[in-house]
Amino acid sequence: MTILDSILMAIGLAMDACAVSVGAGASGRSPGRRATFRLSFHFGLFQFLMPIVGWFVGSFIADRIAAVDHWIAFSLLAFIGIRMIRAGMHPDSTTRRTDPSKGWSLILLSIATSIDALAVGFSLAMLQIDIWQPAVIIGLVTAAMSIAGLRLGQRLGVRLGSRMEIYGGIILILVGLRILAEHLLF
Repeated sequence: MTILDSILMAIGLAMDACAVSVGAGASGRSPGRRATFRLSFHFGLFQFLMPIVGWFVGSFIADRIAAVDHWIAFSLLAFIGIRMIRAGMHPDSTTRRTDPSKGWSLILLSIATSIDALAVGFSLAMLQIDIWQPAVIIGLVTAAMSIAGLRLGQRLGVRLGSRMEIYGGIILILVGLRILAEHLLF
C-alpha cells in the first residue's frame, strides 16, 4: 500500500470525524484550544487504534461485528445528536452545559466515528498489508480534519447562534444515517 493510498483512505475515514467536529464546534459547547485538542486528539487516537485492533483481531470477529457495526455507529451518533437537538431547543436546561469534548460524549463520539476504521483494519489483515503506516496516517489526517471541522463549526456557531446546536445534532444524525444506508444499501 502506497502512502498516497493511505492518505486517500485516511481522508475517506476522517470525513465522519470532520462532520461531527463541525457539529461540535457549531454547538458552542466546545470552546477553546483545550476542547479542540481533546476532540481532535481523541478522534485521531481512536482512528489510529481501531484499524490496529481490527487488523489484530482479523477475520475472527469480522463476520460477527460486520452485521451490526453500522447499527452501533448510527445509535451512538443518533443518541448524541438527539441530546444536542434537545439542548438547542431548551437553551436554559442543564444539558446545554454538556461539552462533547469531555467525558462519555467524547468517548462515544470517538467510537462512533472510528468503527469504519475497525473494518479497514480487518480488510488490511485479510490482504496481508502491514497496518502501522496506514494507521498512523489515518490518525494524523483525522486529527487535522477534526481541527478544521471544529474551527469551521465555531465560526458558523458565532454567526448563527444557538440554532447551530440543533443543526449540529441534525448533522450527527445524518452522518449516522449515511453510515447505516451505506451498509444496508451497498
